[in-house]
This record gives sequence, C-alpha cells and structure tokens, in this order.
Amino acid sequence: MQPILFYGVPQGCSFGSIVALEWLGQPYRLCRVEMLEQPWNPLFERINPLYQTPALLLENGEFLSESLAILLNLAARSVDTPLGPRQGSDEFDALNQMLSYLVTDFFSAFNPLWLAYEKAELDEPQRELLRSLGAEQVVAGCRYLDRLLSERDWLLGQRRSLADAYLSGVGRWVDYHQLFDLRHDYPHLARHLARLANDPAARFAHAIEQGMTVEGAGGFLGHVGFQQLREGLCAA
Repeated sequence: MQPILFYGVPQGCSFGSIVALEWLGQPYRLCRVEMLEQPWNPLFERINPLYQTPALLLENGEFLSESLAILLNLAARSVDTPLGPRQGSDEFDALNQMLSYLVTDFFSAFNPLWLAYEKAELDEPQRELLRSLGAEQVVAGCRYLDRLLSERDWLLGQRRSLADAYLSGVGRWVDYHQLFDLRHDYPHLARHLARLANDPAARFAHAIEQGMTVEGAGGFLGHVGFQQLREGLCAA
C-alpha cells in the first residue's frame, strides 16, 4: 500500500505536503477533504479526532497528523539528500528549526485573519480588530523571512528543502488576505514565493486543489475516496 495524504481545500496548509510528496518522487495517493462542508465525513475522526488536515495514512495502517510530523516522515524517506538530511546532522537541525518556526509562529500569525474570515457572527469592529492583530503578526514573520532570503536562494541555503515546500502553501495566504503589497514591502520573500508558485510541484498542487484531472511529475497514483477506505477505517 502507498501512503495516502488527506489534504484540505480551500487554501489548506496541506498544499505544502503535496509539494513535498511531488519533490520526493515516491508513490502516493491523495484523499480530498472539503473543509468548508460541514459536518465533515465522520470517518475522518478515525484519521484525526481533531478534524484537521493534513493527515497521512502510512503503509502499516497507522495515521500521522500535524504538518511537522508528516514532513519529517517524508524527509526520512529520502535520507542523506537535501530533502532528507541525516538525523543528528547540522542540516537536519536547520531543517527541524525552520519547519518548527513555520508551523508554529508563522502559521499562527494568520489565525486572527482566518477567524475574521470564517466567523459570520462577528460584527465589523471585531473583524477589523482581528485583521489588525493578524496583520501585525504576519508583518513580523514576513520581515524575518525576507531578511533570511536576502542572503540565500532557499530558506536553508543554496538548495531547496521541505521547509520551502511547506512555505509554498502557507506563504500564499499573504496575498489571499490582501494584507499588503508583498513585492513592494518584502521583495526577497515575494521573489521566493513567486519561484515556488512556478515550481511544477506547486502548479500540480494548485491544479489538484482546483479539482482538475492532472498528472504529477512525482509518484502520484490518483485519488481515493472515503467510501473506498471505509472498511479499513471502520476496522481501525
């Protein structure tokens, strides 16, 4: 059995895990989760009781959730390469540190913005307060990443890593929330995000999110649905 990634749309951070799988080039399948359709399929509780994506069904039938854990699992599948540096090496520590920053500080900076976007019961002053708080936190993250990328080609140096794959999904939220002109205020980060967006793996992930039938350059073997997985999930 190949691993199955459960990815969320629209605008899920699981986008980065799809990019990572494409870069890895090993066989995998996808299962689509429409995050705005409520309630979610009850079978998903057996995958992640927190009802969050991404999640990864491993070859041994176990489930792995949280982007950091999933990306480090993928890194271990490509040991001693830029995508999967050897654990205990300086390169592994740098990857772990950057991923930890991205999935905590940078990701959470957008939380107030998503609340303002999703909570219909908020009045306009509450919405504006959340947008102001979110923008302030996102600015701090963009400033940090822009400074890093002023001195290097990729987040960790001269070669791409799974940290860049994750950023390809979360970094696009700046434009999605229309916070500011990224090209004017943070040109190095804007350049990097544009480069990532034009990567074949990111174009593939975008097409997948749009529901298009597309072939990847990696090991994508197609989608599976919850009904196809029902027997195994109910037995779990």
